[in-house]
Amino acid sequence: MKFFLNVFLFFTVLNSIAQSTRDLSPIIAVDSLYREDQFYLTFTYNSLLNRPSGISQSKFSSGFAGGFLRDIPINNDRTLAIAPGFGLSYNKYFQDLLVSRTNQTNEYSAVPSDKSFRKNKLDQFYVDVPIEIRWRTSTPESHKFWRIYSGFKFSYIIWNKYTHVDAESDYKINLASDFNKLQMGTYLTLGYNTWNFYAYYGLTPLFKSSAKINKESVGFNTLNLGLMFYIL
Repeated sequence: MKFFLNVFLFFTVLNSIAQSTRDLSPIIAVDSLYREDQFYLTFTYNSLLNRPSGISQSKFSSGFAGGFLRDIPINNDRTLAIAPGFGLSYNKYFQDLLVSRTNQTNEYSAVPSDKSFRKNKLDQFYVDVPIEIRWRTSTPESHKFWRIYSGFKFSYIIWNKYTHVDAESDYKINLASDFNKLQMGTYLTLGYNTWNFYAYYGLTPLFKSSAKINKESVGFNTLNLGLMFYIL
């Protein structure tokens, strides 16, 4: 009888310990007020559209950007949102637009077809202010979902450089006076989970109307295609 009493007491104590352990287990709460996609990174191939006659691109022109977007859901399911933000971006363009400087004035022409060069490119660094309208299939339990985000981006050129290198010369020119420093463009991002296609079209010409080649405006509207990565 004493043996059975000891066994009963043993399992009673063991059950109490197990119950206490379960009570101490962490409870994972569902965050019904979650926000998505707060940080972003983009990597792009850059094209120049609306080029003047005789101007073409060469090599691979790349760009990258990064920043922060404040996700603000606007419906109860939190599948619709707006997201204003702030970021920095860098773009470079390899092309055969030749720039020379005479009497403190920048002069533009096409690189002669019989002249070879090692480098002829534009570099630009921007401060960006994007604002997005967002649709996604997100839920509080999963961060893997489909998304379609579209928006506008305002960019201000804070640094630029034109570089030309050939067998006879090597020089750099600041083109700030000829650029439209405030740029505006529209963009679209769509994808699932990590991988998202990104496309940006610059509505503002890169150059002011005063920059011309044989009375034809240099212009240049940008088209950037690549990938965007969002991070919580």
